[in-house]
Amino acid sequence: MKPYTVTIVIDLPRDQVVELFDNVDNMYHWQNGLQAVEHLSGEPGQVGAKSKMTYVNGKQTVELIETITSRNLPDEFSGFYDWGGGSNTLHNRFIVVGPKKTRWESTCEYKMKSLFMKAMALVMSSSFKKGNMNFMRNFKAFAETGASVKE
Repeated sequence: MKPYTVTIVIDLPRDQVVELFDNVDNMYHWQNGLQAVEHLSGEPGQVGAKSKMTYVNGKQTVELIETITSRNLPDEFSGFYDWGGGSNTLHNRFIVVGPKKTRWESTCEYKMKSLFMKAMALVMSSSFKKGNMNFMRNFKAFAETGASVKE
């Protein structure tokens, strides 16, 4: 699957956006289906740290292992995510576009493990992008108004 980038502008200063983004407890407010984040190794939040993330979507439970690959906040945060059917890299950039405006750019690339998953990814490629954009919209709502997907 080819890499893609999704972008959203958040009506807050970059330092505030990054502070909210960098707090693991806040993830439950903007990542639909997130049930648990379990630290596995390394210094939490730092390059090389690993965490197990558990998501529930309907009757399906997905566990993935996050490895932080780059942490240059407030500019950039990247990770590698390994899960049953494949893996993906996620590069997040936070760009000042005004005194109270921040553009969040997220570039994602998926690698599928099996021929079946590769075929599914081709058929469902737009759903991956929509899912990432949904997380970003949820984060924007949480950051700007306090709205939570938990409610």
